[in-house]
Amino acid sequence: MRILVINPNTTASMTEKIGAAARQVAAAGTQIVARNPATGPASIQGPEDGEAALPGLFAEIDRSVGENFDAIIIACFDDTGLYPARQRATVPVIGIGEAAFHAALLVAARFSVVTTLSVSIPVIADNISLYGFDSRCVKVRASEVPVLELERPGSDARRTISAEIAVALRDDKADAIVLGCAGMADLAYDLSREHGVPVIDGVAAAVKLAELLHRLGLKTSQAGPFRMAG
Repeated sequence: MRILVINPNTTASMTEKIGAAARQVAAAGTQIVARNPATGPASIQGPEDGEAALPGLFAEIDRSVGENFDAIIIACFDDTGLYPARQRATVPVIGIGEAAFHAALLVAARFSVVTTLSVSIPVIADNISLYGFDSRCVKVRASEVPVLELERPGSDARRTISAEIAVALRDDKADAIVLGCAGMADLAYDLSREHGVPVIDGVAAAVKLAELLHRLGLKTSQAGPFRMAG
């Protein structure tokens, strides 16, 4: 199968990291194509950036028509534009936030989210409520690491995120941690080993869910609110 992974921001180094994380977990025979828009915000930190990213995101979805993709992944933990994207795509569209939450529910009773900046907390919390996961998510925490700091060589971002995970495990009594940014995709495995609990990356979770939907022959329902516009 072919999966299009769209990073809705314009930072190419993050797109490359996301693509590498997706390919690492993809099954043999799954082709990953990772792209980002040419215009829009360099990072998505809060609702204003998310809104600014929509034109570029939708342009990439429209561009994909006719390229024989079997699924599209929106690689922003805010699930930027997810519902309208499902209304305009001819294949299943998966947000990495929703995918990560589903994965967490399968391996833990309670999970906490560790994201980047505090400005992202309300968007993520609203999504968790919309998806119906309030009773299983203990808390959404900010590490106060800016998104682009994850791309800077020599950054102390990993240590800061790890420290916030330790606080979440101690204070929230969470059984699993969801990493709340696509730019953290390369940290999940090592952080899981370090802390002894599942640490979930939404990029990897979304790839495996996309493969599952494809194997089951399931596509976005046209009987409800995700019916394609026009």
